[in-house]
Amino acid sequence: MADDPRTPKPATPHTRTDLDAFAASLPPDDGRDAANVARGFIATRVEPVIDKIDPNPWMPIAWDLSRSDFVEGPAPDTVNPALWRQAGFNAQHGLYEICEGFYQVRGFDTSCVTFIRGDRGWVVIDPLTTTETARAAYDLVTEHLGERLVTAVIYTHSHLDHYGGVLGVVDLERVESGEVPIVAPEGFLREAVAENVVAGPAMSRRTTYQFGLLIPWNEHGHVDQGLGKGLPTGSSALVPPTIDITETGQELVLDGVRIEFQLTPETEAPAEMHFYFPDHRILCMAENCTATMHNVLTLRGALVRDTLMWSRYIDEALDRWGDETDIVFASHGWPHWGTDAVRNYLTNQRDLYRWLHDQAMRLANLGLTPNEISARIDLPPGLWEDWLCHGYYGTVSHNVRAVYQRYLGWYDGHPSSLDPYEPVEAAARYVEFMGGMDTLLEQARASYEGGDHRWVAEVLRHAVFADPTCEEARLLQADAFEQLAYRAESGPWRDIYLTGAQELRNGSFDVPAMQRPRPEIARGMTLQQVFDYLAVRVDGPPAADLGHLTINWQLPDTDEVVRVELSNGTLHSTPGRSHLSPDAVVTCDRTALNELVATGGHLADLGGSGAATVSGDTGRVLALWDTLTDFPIFFRIIEP
Repeated sequence: MADDPRTPKPATPHTRTDLDAFAASLPPDDGRDAANVARGFIATRVEPVIDKIDPNPWMPIAWDLSRSDFVEGPAPDTVNPALWRQAGFNAQHGLYEICEGFYQVRGFDTSCVTFIRGDRGWVVIDPLTTTETARAAYDLVTEHLGERLVTAVIYTHSHLDHYGGVLGVVDLERVESGEVPIVAPEGFLREAVAENVVAGPAMSRRTTYQFGLLIPWNEHGHVDQGLGKGLPTGSSALVPPTIDITETGQELVLDGVRIEFQLTPETEAPAEMHFYFPDHRILCMAENCTATMHNVLTLRGALVRDTLMWSRYIDEALDRWGDETDIVFASHGWPHWGTDAVRNYLTNQRDLYRWLHDQAMRLANLGLTPNEISARIDLPPGLWEDWLCHGYYGTVSHNVRAVYQRYLGWYDGHPSSLDPYEPVEAAARYVEFMGGMDTLLEQARASYEGGDHRWVAEVLRHAVFADPTCEEARLLQADAFEQLAYRAESGPWRDIYLTGAQELRNGSFDVPAMQRPRPEIARGMTLQQVFDYLAVRVDGPPAADLGHLTINWQLPDTDEVVRVELSNGTLHSTPGRSHLSPDAVVTCDRTALNELVATGGHLADLGGSGAATVSGDTGRVLALWDTLTDFPIFFRIIEP
């Protein structure tokens, strides 16, 4: 129904005016991006739906190539025109020839997969997020370029969308036999696992906001991720690399293809690398240079990235290979052809991250706080005029705050920031100070009609947290979020606003499931990471009541032991060491330990099945396990 307060609303006159002004500020479009996106197109998949190996009720398919078919023509007044332009480019999908022997499949995932013809088969770069999407890409390559085995795989960096689909292009047995090398930057395995463990549950929930996983794809909903179309769902794997790149200048020949590598740690990912094909004059920039400004701090949460080193590593690549490169490609977006175009692209991307770093810290050193810095920095003309530096994914606003955070932390220097009230307590006080809920809502409605949707969104946060049952506050804040979404150039900003609006209108998505490391992640975790993960799950107060407890954890199948100590409610672990006189001994195989991590099972259940034994102070060991916290997938964000 048109008058249903829970349905999407049209853009208000104020939103339309703001979008018109933004459109007028955009640089001229010379058509080069459109030409580069379309260049080399061979074919795409006939059937748009890529089925899931193991479907679930709320996300039954892995990917649908037709979901972006609505992105055509001029931008509607519910979508930022720059984001709409980017969405049109990212909506194009299929197999593309970069040059003779180099091919990409784009649009089958958030990332791109590259196939290079070797002497015997394909060298694959970044086999996407899931087995399903990677297999579909490989099938498309086979259909149009002939049947060839994959003879090597390269992971550019440690994010899931660049390695998770590896079993869609190669059998595990061929990797384990040594037939297919897998190449990755030093530290890949450690970082790939670490990012998904300690903060994994919180990241997963925030990911549903950042990527709009639960909102519809249309001109009122998800339009584009900025970096790609969105995230697929399905089966992912973590197959460890067999060859580590440990230094810049290292060279390999993979199936006859000669490659020079450049390590770029602590840039877009903690473990990342660029590489160059000297026989072809082609450069791969991984995810450090894409078709958008990237995130310095991804909104799902992660460690803050080092913009200074990010810029320097691009500069190093430019210095090493800029005059010797005819083509540059990356793991997202589209290639660029011509030495001058390559140098211009790399130069502007280099300058972009240095600008964010230097200007943020210049203002920080003048005493400005993160929000003040965010309000005062924008792109200089030379970068604003480059469409590929725009904030379709990262934004100047949140990136400069991230730079501040990296150097100075969460504290903005004001004494009142030291000990603020938690949101519910603060909300009650704000509402009272504003004259009560009725007065607050009356003023919020007036601000909404006046077009100050940012203020409405902020002030109604207090109203919703003070009384989450107040329908008027929820719906009005949802409307404000929606108008802010329509204005956003950033795909993640749009998705976050719209997800918040949806949950305010309809309630949070309710799935009775817990967030745990995936089985393939559990298998890749070191023993230290396993026990650090368990330590994060320990509920401190009841664990402290158990007193001091020492445990030797023995793993007969791997001939390993871990010294475990519970002290003041904290769990400490040291692989390779043991207590001389422990209070208890736990014995189980590593596979059983992996099962405990991936399923959230209880140690007592393993004991009952015979998969584990506990000797000594069994009661306190099992009581310790009782303190482990389960983390729900869908905790609340827009309400208490």
